[in-house]
Amino acid sequence: MTALALFAVPQVLGADVVQQLTGLLILVILAVMWNALAGFAGLISVGQQTFIGFGAYGTVLLTQHGVAPYLAVVLSALGSAVLAAALSPLVLRLRGGQFAVGSWVVAEAVALLVMLDHGLGGGTGISLQGLNAFAPEVRRAYTYWLTLAFTVILLLLLFLLLRHRTGAALQAIRDDQDAAASLGVRVGPLKFLLYVLAGFGCGAAGALTLASTLFIQPQSIFGAQWTAYMIFMVLVGGIGTFEGPIVGAVVFFAVQYSFADQGTWYLIGLGLTAVAFALFLPRGVWNLVTERLHLRLLPIGYHLRAQPGTRHTAPEET
Repeated sequence: MTALALFAVPQVLGADVVQQLTGLLILVILAVMWNALAGFAGLISVGQQTFIGFGAYGTVLLTQHGVAPYLAVVLSALGSAVLAAALSPLVLRLRGGQFAVGSWVVAEAVALLVMLDHGLGGGTGISLQGLNAFAPEVRRAYTYWLTLAFTVILLLLLFLLLRHRTGAALQAIRDDQDAAASLGVRVGPLKFLLYVLAGFGCGAAGALTLASTLFIQPQSIFGAQWTAYMIFMVLVGGIGTFEGPIVGAVVFFAVQYSFADQGTWYLIGLGLTAVAFALFLPRGVWNLVTERLHLRLLPIGYHLRAQPGTRHTAPEET
């Protein structure tokens, strides 16, 4: 019902609302994908901008070769998944801090290659001219609907993955990879699956960002600020939960919309807020809500529940 209501937004609300909601949905995608890696598999990446930038520039490259712009967005997201699969034998060998640094190095290398390609604008940036054929209100509506479709599909895929036994297996990998492997968990394939899914989602977010703004530069689309935004949203919302990153994206969007014109103070405020949550509410807003209200909208994984008439607890799949 929520998805259907959101689908009708371009028909009943103004252009500014459609544009803002498109940005919010892109933030939701980014937060959910980073949380999938860090919150459920313990893969702390600071290089997801590799796929954000690849998705955006892949869209430009495909349109330069005659592909329709919105089809190029979809193909670029799939291409980002292929890139993640190609990089996985290298980066997934790394663990902990090495994985974090390695993912950042890959992002910088890909950004450098793009900057050296003058056909993609070099370091000055490039526009997605193919969308100029659409009237502004039509372009905004199509971009919004495509962003909504990607958001729903990615949330559904992740939810089904976490509801399956793989959800518990991924959390076991996050808690202790060696112990999980000793119990028969297929660590390699599961990390590969999640890494490719996150690459697909972040690639889609990058391509949709281009479709929304129509212009990109390597320094911004491959910038480390994306990692800061994703960490902020997940930390505020609640890492390792399904709903938390969505809540965190809404909070970040509200803060960004209200205070982005404050310049440096806006960035300082974001940093202080993140530090405050890390110190005083490390499990995030959503975990606080679930503990106080005993509310589980989209239960995933396993939890302990007391059986009637006994003092013991037994694990049950939720």
